[in-house]
Amino acid sequence: MVASNRTVKGNALQLGSALPSSRTIILVVAGASFVLVCVVPILYMLGVSFISADGLFTFENYRLLLLDARQRELLGRSTLLGVGTALLATAIGAPLGLLLARADLPLKRMLRILLVIPLVVPPYVLALSWILVTGSTGFLASLIGGSFLSAWTYSLTGAILVLGTCLYPLSMLATEAAARRVNGRLEEAALLVASPRRVLWRITLPLIAPTVAAAALIIFVLALAEFGVPGLLRVRVFTTEVFTAFSALYDFGAGVALAVPLLAVALIVGIIAKLITGERLLAARRNLHPGLILRLGRWRAVVLGLLAIILTVTVILPLVTLAVEAGKPERITSALRSSGDAIHNSLSLAAIGATLIVVLAAFLGYARARSGARLRGLVDLLFITIFAVPSTVVGVGLIGLWNRSGLLGAIYTSQAIIVVAYLARFVPIAALMLAASVRQIPVSVEEAAEVGGASWWRTFTRIVLPQMRAGLISAWVVSFIFCFGELGATLLVAPPGESTLPVRVYTIIANTPSSEVAALALLQASVVLVPLVILGLFLRGNATKASGA
Repeated sequence: MVASNRTVKGNALQLGSALPSSRTIILVVAGASFVLVCVVPILYMLGVSFISADGLFTFENYRLLLLDARQRELLGRSTLLGVGTALLATAIGAPLGLLLARADLPLKRMLRILLVIPLVVPPYVLALSWILVTGSTGFLASLIGGSFLSAWTYSLTGAILVLGTCLYPLSMLATEAAARRVNGRLEEAALLVASPRRVLWRITLPLIAPTVAAAALIIFVLALAEFGVPGLLRVRVFTTEVFTAFSALYDFGAGVALAVPLLAVALIVGIIAKLITGERLLAARRNLHPGLILRLGRWRAVVLGLLAIILTVTVILPLVTLAVEAGKPERITSALRSSGDAIHNSLSLAAIGATLIVVLAAFLGYARARSGARLRGLVDLLFITIFAVPSTVVGVGLIGLWNRSGLLGAIYTSQAIIVVAYLARFVPIAALMLAASVRQIPVSVEEAAEVGGASWWRTFTRIVLPQMRAGLISAWVVSFIFCFGELGATLLVAPPGESTLPVRVYTIIANTPSSEVAALALLQASVVLVPLVILGLFLRGNATKASGA
């Protein structure tokens, strides 16, 4: 009888060990949700691009893409847009990042927040301010009595200038992070036998160059993926052609075929960026004692003057132009009242979307941070590639996948499809951010809790998540900002009568007084600046507490 009981207990233990743990179940569900929302629409589009109108397998869409001279011209223009934006953004951002990391500048925290503003303000808002400043009846024309920049207003050059000033903070932040990671002992040893200028050019800059190059590649692919700026400035590129092929011509196959070059570029750039940066993509280690400090001395006034010019051109002038164009407070109030539903939709849907994004990204980031090195590399590549997919491409994929009967159709015809679009666009970047937070938490903490008998779920909620608090708040704020300004995918999937603020601004530009458009764009910029300032104050408070401890 005793042996029999032991056998039953042994079988029970074996059965229990065969069942998946709560950790496995939750992470598998999170991974499946990510694949369904973010990956399947892209795979669906690729499949549909090989199907003809008669339902037969065909390469016709790609044959037309390769043989059409107009498409080759489109490819050249898109490439110029990406290259020009990457060069301009790097030329502005890389020196700024080096100054923030190594120069003896005053008020660095405030400068960093101000310089990041162009990155969080939706690009189409800055494009609108560019039109108001440089147009034939714009601010400069009325100020100097001539419109010498009006020829550039609706042009490829204008799009490069706008996107370059939008995306330079990416290069700045990447350069600053790379400069802070440089081993100070190398610089200190070099300073014993060489001048600071020689150390900068021969030691520091070569060490941060790979990260600067990787940031330039990412800026290049993000410029290729941008829809709002080329759309407003009437520059025909692949993203605008995808939108036209689907929304105007209802040619799903052609629209998807046009998207494939962008998908290929996103994949190639993701691979190159990952090979260049490796684990530095998520590394948060900071060198607390840099060996080389850039003493500005008599150049301090010049550097501060250049910083003032950059802030004026990229932040102050666009916002002031929108405020002046909006006019009297009564006009602003009237514009806000007429677009009340769109504003409410944007705020509520962005909050819901950001919350769901962070919930899903927390599990994905944890899985990424705790996985093996080879799997981490593949996951990073997948996240980067999906984030770089153009918003119009994502929108077309969601329409093809969700525009069906039953439950999918119910979601597609409601505001929920907009939230799905937010998830499809921004889960990858939030997962990368939260993976960096998890990597700062020692695995030994979880192992100790497991030895103490705590379940994984209890360990995750009571130990891991509290230590990720700053990362979770940052990811939520960034996700909210991105969701609130999302245009391309929302423009395609939004049900009739369910417009968001970006969609309303984009659709009323052609036939609405510029004062109303400017008022709504100014509101858009204000809403995203408030959480940015709050996040800056929160992070500053955390840094102060940490230094005090």
